[in-house]
Amino acid sequence: MNASKAFPYKRVIINIKNGIYNEKVHIYSWNTKVSLIGESKENTIISFDDYFKKINFGRNSTFHTSTVLVEGNDFIAKNLTIENSAGEVGQAVALTVNANRALFENCSFLGFQDTLYLTGEGFKQYFKNCYIEGSTDFIFGEATVLFENCKIHSKANSYITAASTPNNIEFGFVFKNCELTANKDVTQVYLGRPWRKYAKTVFINCEMGKHIKPEGWHNWSNVEAEKTTFYAEYLSTGEGANSENRVVWSYQLKKSKAKKYTHKNILGSQFNDLNKNWYSITN
Repeated sequence: MNASKAFPYKRVIINIKNGIYNEKVHIYSWNTKVSLIGESKENTIISFDDYFKKINFGRNSTFHTSTVLVEGNDFIAKNLTIENSAGEVGQAVALTVNANRALFENCSFLGFQDTLYLTGEGFKQYFKNCYIEGSTDFIFGEATVLFENCKIHSKANSYITAASTPNNIEFGFVFKNCELTANKDVTQVYLGRPWRKYAKTVFINCEMGKHIKPEGWHNWSNVEAEKTTFYAEYLSTGEGANSENRVVWSYQLKKSKAKKYTHKNILGSQFNDLNKNWYSITN
């Protein structure tokens, strides 16, 4: 990354051979249009073990723990694994994305608490055919993010999402055609709780294992948030669906409402252009 040109006109493609890379990687804001392409998802692994108490920078130490930090717009990653290997030690981020139009395809993200921090007011990010695992709040932040055909794996009885969607943003976290799984000993998992009171999280056509609690959602001990959050589902399947038992302040979308959750509406036309360009480069 230190040898990568700042604000390039053409995409910078960095091919990464199989191996375990024990380091922190920073894609700076001036490193726009960068692609990290792994040789294989299973064997191209970027790993580090920072965590809250190890960093010890005070109350905001979580945000310094990322193994990979992406701040450059128009970032692309494919065929690799990003891991925080610290274990069950509290907040330990694998990937932070504070960038607009970031695309991740066929990647794995491994950790426990706070695996993915996806942020930036108004920023759009896309995860396709990815594997994401964690324990508590392991997908969190304020960005608008579409997860499509992803496996979301819970490693503890806790919460999957903790969105902090700003009040003026239409879409928060959207999961489409995803599969929710868990370790065998995990039996009580919430779909989400609001990190901030305008949190938005929607699951569409997702298969939910029996580890998902019937009530589905938690208010994070903030009754006022029940009036301002938007938590919804459409056509959930599996033993964890239980649409009739969800908390009364969540929604089961009608078909007419679910239709608006399209790739174009969620991510915008600029992101669609990036997506097309990405496939022209790599396929």
